[in-house]
This record gives sequence, structure tokens and C-alpha cells, in this order.
Amino acid sequence: MNNKIKELRRDKKVTQDDLAGAVGVTRQTIISLESGKYNASLQLAYKISKFFDMRIEDVFIFEEE
Repeated sequence: MNNKIKELRRDKKVTQDDLAGAVGVTRQTIISLESGKYNASLQLAYKISKFFDMRIEDVFIFEEE
């Protein structure tokens, strides 16, 4: 699953640490999400989407294989 976290962070001038703290995860989790090595749980996807005031489907892009 792809996502727009990195772009959204840059647009809002938010660091990985800032985002991680706001949604209750580690910076490493944010790094893994941005690089596509980790897929967010529904709960985490919701928190990240709310942080950016967006819908989940606007932040995370699900592509069927």
C-alpha cells in the first residue's frame, strides 16, 4: 500500500518526530510507512489521516495486486 505521508509532512512542515508523537508511534514507524516497508493498521491510518485533516483514502493508496 502506497501513501502520501512524506509529501503531506513536507507540505505542512512537520517532522517525522512530530508526526510520530502526534499519533503515538515511533519515528522508525513513520520512516517504515514512508518507505513502504510497513502497512499501517486501520487505527494508525485513521490517526494519521485525522492529523492531516484528510480521509484515509486520500492519504493511503490501496492497489490490488
